[in-house]
Amino acid sequence: MSRNTAGNRFNFNTMSEPKKVVLVTGSNGLLGQKLTDLYRTLPEVSLIATGRGQDRYAHPSGYSYESMDITNPSEVYDVVHKYQPDTIIHTAAMTNVDACELDPTDCRKLNVEAVSTLVDAANAVNAHLIHVSTDFIFDGQNGPYSEDDEPNPLSIYGQSKLDAEHLVMERARNWAIARTILVYGIVSDMSRSNIVLWARESLLNQKPINVVDDQFRMPTLAEDLAMGCRLIEQKEANGVYHISGSDFMNIYELVQRVGDHFGLSTNEVTRIKSDVLNQPAKRPPVTGFDLTKSRRELGYEPHSFDEGIELVYQQSLNRNQ
Repeated sequence: MSRNTAGNRFNFNTMSEPKKVVLVTGSNGLLGQKLTDLYRTLPEVSLIATGRGQDRYAHPSGYSYESMDITNPSEVYDVVHKYQPDTIIHTAAMTNVDACELDPTDCRKLNVEAVSTLVDAANAVNAHLIHVSTDFIFDGQNGPYSEDDEPNPLSIYGQSKLDAEHLVMERARNWAIARTILVYGIVSDMSRSNIVLWARESLLNQKPINVVDDQFRMPTLAEDLAMGCRLIEQKEANGVYHISGSDFMNIYELVQRVGDHFGLSTNEVTRIKSDVLNQPAKRPPVTGFDLTKSRRELGYEPHSFDEGIELVYQQSLNRNQ
C-alpha cells in the first residue's frame, strides 16, 4: 500500500487501492532501463523514470518520463514534489573509474553533491531512498566482503561513492544502500559497453586483447541488480545490502568463460597484471560479496554467470531482429 498519496498529482482510481509511486534516477542507463522493464509490468506500481535529456527506452509505455538533471537541485526538487514518490531508486552516477580520477570535481558533483540533493528531496516527501553503490569502496585486500566490513577506497571514484553512502546513512530518514559489482547486460540503446559485451565482441572478431588475471570479482547481471532493488523497495528494507552475482572469478577467467560458453577461440587473449595497464585509478584486487544477508532478509537469488551471459545473448538476438 502507498505510504501517503495526499497531494500526489498522479490521477489514481479512487475506487481501487492507491498505487505505490516509484521514481528512478538514471533511467537511460543499463540498470535504469532494466528497472523500467521490471516496474512497467507491475500493476500495483506507478513508475516515474527520470534521466538527463530525452527518454531512450525502446518501448515508452506503462510509465511516465521526466527529464531531470540530478546536478540541478531545482529540477530534482520540482520533479520529486510533483510526483511525491513513495520510493526513490537512485542509479545515476559517474561510474567511469578513470574519468573520475582525471576529473574529481565533476565526479564529486555527480556522485556526492547530487546525492545530498536527493536526500533532502526524499526527506521532504518522506520517501524511501535506495542508493546504488559499489564494491570499489573496499581496498580489495580481504574480499569477498560482508556489509559490515570496513571500507577503504583506493580511487577517487570509490571515495566519492563512500562519501555518498555516509550522506545517505547520516541524513536520510528512510534509506537503503544496494552495493553491487561489475554490472553487465544489454538494452536497445546502450550509452556504453560492459565487460561481457566487450569480451564477446572481441572474441567474435578475434581481436587481440590484454586481460588482467589479478582482479577478482563477482559479475552482476543487470536484471539481478534490478530485482535486488525491487526486493528492497517491496519490503521497505533499511540498511546496507550486497547485491551481486554469486560466481567468483578473475577478469581473465571471465573472458575465458564467455569464450567457452559461445564456443569462441580465446587464442588472442593475453593474460597480464594490472600494473602493466598504467590506468589512472587503482582497482581493488579482490572484491566479491557475501550475499548471506540479502538472501536471508530479501529472498535475493542471482542467476549463475552462465545463465546470465546466455540471457544477454538471447536478448542480443532479439535486439538485432
